[in-house]
Amino acid sequence: QVHLVESGGGSVQAGGSLRLSCAASGRLFSINTMRWYHQGPGNQRELIATISSGGSTNYADSVKGRFTISRDNAKNTVYLEMNSLKPEDTGVYFCNLDQNGFRYWGQGTQVTVSS
Repeated sequence: QVHLVESGGGSVQAGGSLRLSCAASGRLFSINTMRWYHQGPGNQRELIATISSGGSTNYADSVKGRFTISRDNAKNTVYLEMNSLKPEDTGVYFCNLDQNGFRYWGQGTQVTVSS
């Protein structure tokens, strides 16, 4: 009923910037909290940014001051602006939305940061 599609990943040099997008579609009953997760090579998936229906945000310590999560409710889209990228930011980025007790995930978008 809900589909999430991430985009905007790619390759960038350390210190560069990238903007990820996640578009939600389908049967969305309300403005939902949305999240970004990062999964580095050989690591588990970890929460890095959250934005509530009201626009409040939270970040993991590893990305505070460098990443910014935002949303456009009219477009049902959440963004992740990534600045001052580091090699350890390399990995797959997933967006997530919870509705009616079910966790919806996108397919992920790959980000590669070279030193």
